Amino acid sequence: MNIYLTATLNSKPEFTEEVKAVLQTMVRESRKEKACIQYELHQGIKDKTVFVFQEIWESEEALQEHNQQWYIQDFVKLIDEKLQEAPSIYFTTKL
Repeated sequence: MNIYLTATLNSKPEFTEEVKAVLQTMVRESRKEKACIQYELHQGIKDKTVFVFQEIWESEEALQEHNQQWYIQDFVKLIDEKLQEAPSIYFTTKL
């Protein structure tokens, strides 16, 4: 069963470009994963600190493996210092 994931996050304004660079690395590397069906990153038009991920993974196991990758761990290290709050993550099914 495919896993649909939407994640939203807000960088602190002074770290927006640094966070964006880390997120873009996540996109580039995640798309190389065999179980990645979709991995899209969006940035707010009016509020550049807003980022939204839309992802589709082949399975829950694939998503768990993804979360162990170095580029995801690099992002996790930023959360406390460079984001306004922890990301909001939503797991959904397609209707």
